[in-house]
Amino acid sequence: MRSSGPYLLTVLMCLTPLAASAQTASEIQTQIDDQNSQLAAVNKEIAQYQAQLDATSAKKTTLQTKLNGIIVSLKKTAASITATKTKLTTTQLQLKQLEGTIADTQHTIADNKAGLGESIRLMHMEDRRSLPAQVLGSEDISSAWKMIDRTAVIQDAVRAQIEELAAEEAKLSQAKDETDKKKKTLEDQQKTLVAQQGSITATKKAQDELLAQTKAQESAYQALLKKKKEQQASMEAALSDLNAKFRVAVDLSKVTPAGAGTLQWPLDNVRITQYFGNTPFAASGAYNGKGHNGIDLAAPIGTPLHTALTGTVIGTGNTDAIKGCYSFGRWVLIKHANGLDTMYAHLSQINVSQGQEVKTGDLIGYTGETGYATGPHLHFGVYVSSATQIIKLGQATNQSTPCANAVMPVAPLSGYLNPMNYLPAN
Repeated sequence: MRSSGPYLLTVLMCLTPLAASAQTASEIQTQIDDQNSQLAAVNKEIAQYQAQLDATSAKKTTLQTKLNGIIVSLKKTAASITATKTKLTTTQLQLKQLEGTIADTQHTIADNKAGLGESIRLMHMEDRRSLPAQVLGSEDISSAWKMIDRTAVIQDAVRAQIEELAAEEAKLSQAKDETDKKKKTLEDQQKTLVAQQGSITATKKAQDELLAQTKAQESAYQALLKKKKEQQASMEAALSDLNAKFRVAVDLSKVTPAGAGTLQWPLDNVRITQYFGNTPFAASGAYNGKGHNGIDLAAPIGTPLHTALTGTVIGTGNTDAIKGCYSFGRWVLIKHANGLDTMYAHLSQINVSQGQEVKTGDLIGYTGETGYATGPHLHFGVYVSSATQIIKLGQATNQSTPCANAVMPVAPLSGYLNPMNYLPAN
């Protein structure tokens, strides 16, 4: 006679219950909750700084107001960095928690698969005996039927365990996908953190430059604003009044046709303060009636700036390096494969160099109010590549300006294109 007791015990021992590390997960969850509480407090602080910035912007333009705005901007950026770090820590904790769950599940699956293998082997040995042989090998018919019933119970248990394993494997696959997403989130947050760290540096640099130019004197600051306002229109008028050598015909057949979405917005938050062409400011007599050769986008000092399309940096510069020249300030020009160049001006900091390859959305610098800007913003222009040169302004224009020795992108009037024809709908 063959007893089914050891066989049943072996099979049941093989069916290992699913493991869990509840205590560890609970501890990690407590840390996550603490991080979320800290994040809520930091976000409240950021909102307060933004309210201060909004209030500061509405005040009269004075040196103290400007400095206060920059200082608050610094504090807001620092708080944003803290918030990002907190989010990063929370995501890392969640990732650790998820990895622990995956490890537990993998261990359980491995144990259960080994147990199932042994169970199936024993059942296979039992199944090889025919029903008559099982009956005849028992002490009596009652024992044989009991053994057969036990076998049926074990088979049901094995099938249930197999189904549970299949479900756990599916959950494991889903958990792995979630882990990949968490890793991608971490990478994106790290990029954001780097951008924010650069932002605070750019903002601090803007404050230092303002102090250096004015020596913290209100009269000096107002004189600086006056000079910038005087040259704001004359500078772009000079760019439009080129000598015969540079008034070349522009071949638009080499330029990609206008189309929304050809370029991406260079800023995350878009607010246009001046459009291209015959704007109200141009109609008031600015630019010698030639119109505005780009668009202006409002942006606090230190706002991350991104390239509008994949291309090559063909030039960077700083017209403020020429004493008395209030022009583009810090600028970047990028050449694209579709016959267009994109121009980014009045930056507080440049993060790329000539010859560098950049992709759509790459960080290329931070916005500011260098050059003839009398408030923080980005001047964004789109030029015809074949008609654009980077030269000293004095070589190209008929007008005499303090910027004669300043190097910058120059194109004939027809070489300036309306950026709105290539950007997504706002």
